[in-house]
Amino acid sequence: MLSRRPIWFQSVLVLSIALLASSLAFGQYRGRKYKAPPPTSRIEVQVTKKFNGKPIPNAAVVFNPTKDGKDLGNLEVKTDPEGKAVVDIIPTGSTVRVQVIANGYSTFGQDFLIDEATKEIAISMVRPQEQISAYEDRTGKPSDRKPGVQEPIRPKPPVQNPPTSTPVPQQ
Repeated sequence: MLSRRPIWFQSVLVLSIALLASSLAFGQYRGRKYKAPPPTSRIEVQVTKKFNGKPIPNAAVVFNPTKDGKDLGNLEVKTDPEGKAVVDIIPTGSTVRVQVIANGYSTFGQDFLIDEATKEIAISMVRPQEQISAYEDRTGKPSDRKPGVQEPIRPKPPVQNPPTSTPVPQQ
């Protein structure tokens, strides 16, 4: 005896095949197209003391990349005990401003063009230098400026004497 499949089973089967075919046909046009990320470079920064060449651990190395005049954000990495900081997410072909901040040393900043797959940057940190003063010139002689807040000289308005009144004797 032949078994008959119910009508509803056949209709569900046909409907599911139709939905599957339509989802495959329309699925390729929906959503954004995949865009591969740009190639990146590995940047290794070695931070040392200038006077003895020893590494500076725990120095902050700030990377600020720009490409085609567009700021790509920034990233801060601390140096390891050997004085190295490594990042591998900076796009190749960009210009990156590297800034190094370490306790007891002058802040370092310089722009580098990242045009290769790997870039090694060696930075020698120096102690802070004497600042230029507005009160002494570089030779130690007193400056022409006087200490304090420098404000423009404004003429004072003439002082008017108030009318004098004679005191009234009290009784």
